[in-house]
Amino acid sequence: MGWYDGNPSDLDVLPPEDAAKKYIEYMGGEQQVMNRAKNDFAKGEYRWLAMALKHVVFANPNNTEAKNLLADTYEQLGYQAESGPWRSVYLQGAYELRNGLPNKKISGTVSPDTIQGMQPDLLFDYWGVRLNAEKAQGKRLAVNFDFPDLKKNYTVTLSNSVLNYSTVPEKKVDATVTLNKTTLNAIQLKQATWQDKIKSGEIKINGNQQALVDLVGLIDDYPFWFNIVTP
Repeated sequence: MGWYDGNPSDLDVLPPEDAAKKYIEYMGGEQQVMNRAKNDFAKGEYRWLAMALKHVVFANPNNTEAKNLLADTYEQLGYQAESGPWRSVYLQGAYELRNGLPNKKISGTVSPDTIQGMQPDLLFDYWGVRLNAEKAQGKRLAVNFDFPDLKKNYTVTLSNSVLNYSTVPEKKVDATVTLNKTTLNAIQLKQATWQDKIKSGEIKINGNQQALVDLVGLIDDYPFWFNIVTP
């Protein structure tokens, strides 16, 4: 019902790039795979080619011949697909192989209504998802967030590369940050930065200001465009 099909070999697989290099090594090298792939393409064995050629691309993303042949393969699968979403998936894969990621800049996809409707605890949960665990390794932080307009207090703690929050303020913290929810909304919508709001006085910090800087610096922003069929 989930990602694990019960086969032990699928329980802890290698990363795609590492696995691809071993697959190609076992299959006799890139050229050997390409020679067979061209023959199989002529036979119309597109589903198998999609499985085999992805290893060539992940083992050597500079192999333009393999990328083009895999793009041709995805196109053929897209043409044959009866499902509209399947067709879109195949053709998008072919596009990425031929053109890379789109250059179009997306200004913002977050709805202001969504941000305004989110309580701080939902935002702190989201921070936990976006936490860069590698950058957070070995760091310990505790910051109180006081929202006078909501009459709510939270303590956000960082330990063991995990971010948690509590609705019970702790006394021993690195800093206490006081701000209104509207101020936090503006920051999340990228209408202002933390430093902007600190300078304007809309955010007041009691304690170590660097603790807040360090905390928000560990929260990643995900790019809108990202690789799917290439490493």
